[in-house]
Amino acid sequence: MNILEKITNDKRTEVNLRKQLIPIKQLEQSILFERNTISLSKKLKASNTGIIAEHKRRSPSKQVINHNLNVFDVAKGYESAGVCGMSVLTDGKYFGGSLDDLLTARASCHLPLLRKEFIIDPYQIIEAKAYGADIILLIAAILTNAEIKQFSELAKQLNLEVLLEVHNVEELHKSIMPSLDMLGVNNRNLKTFEVSLETSKKLSNLIPEDFVKVSESGISSVEAIKQLQPFGYKGFLIGENFMKTNNAGESAKQFIENL
Repeated sequence: MNILEKITNDKRTEVNLRKQLIPIKQLEQSILFERNTISLSKKLKASNTGIIAEHKRRSPSKQVINHNLNVFDVAKGYESAGVCGMSVLTDGKYFGGSLDDLLTARASCHLPLLRKEFIIDPYQIIEAKAYGADIILLIAAILTNAEIKQFSELAKQLNLEVLLEVHNVEELHKSIMPSLDMLGVNNRNLKTFEVSLETSKKLSNLIPEDFVKVSESGISSVEAIKQLQPFGYKGFLIGENFMKTNNAGESAKQFIENL
């Protein structure tokens, strides 16, 4: 069993428990359920830097990245640095995140917030809305075509944008549908954890122009972004690069100035 299958199995158990603890009706009564969401895709189209900065404490490949930074300061720092959006990891077991991180980020900034999670159930999409997200991530590698359709259409009903993540040509072909806003190419092979920007370059021509192209993982330098921009990428998800410093916001600010 690879790490992705292991995470997904654990996630099913976790979501089944959450459903019993907090019913959907209760989520729909959240004060954030009625808020107007902020479009990340529009911000990326209008930007010439396109940085989506992440809050991530640890990962299966890197173990601990940073447990000392608090979400409130990170979100405020990212906003003043001028990023286009913020990605908040909400998985606890493997990434050290939580839905409270999403809530805290929402309270501290006006950025579009992406709930970065292994979504395998419609319940998690309603949860994302209730906790202040603007965008959800769907991972093609763990979903069927029918699930991608069902989940992305539900997101649309809730005024959430959808970033679909793919790793290869097969995933890309099975996943293209009108209910998606952004297509993310993950440069990390989730089975081996090896990273290569060639993945983004190779898949760029196959992504229809209707979708905003986002490159994810392994982007740690301005050069990497300059390499990818000619391939039509408007968004760049940067995870541990900012988080491994003592001041993620300042680090993002320097990066954007250099870009």
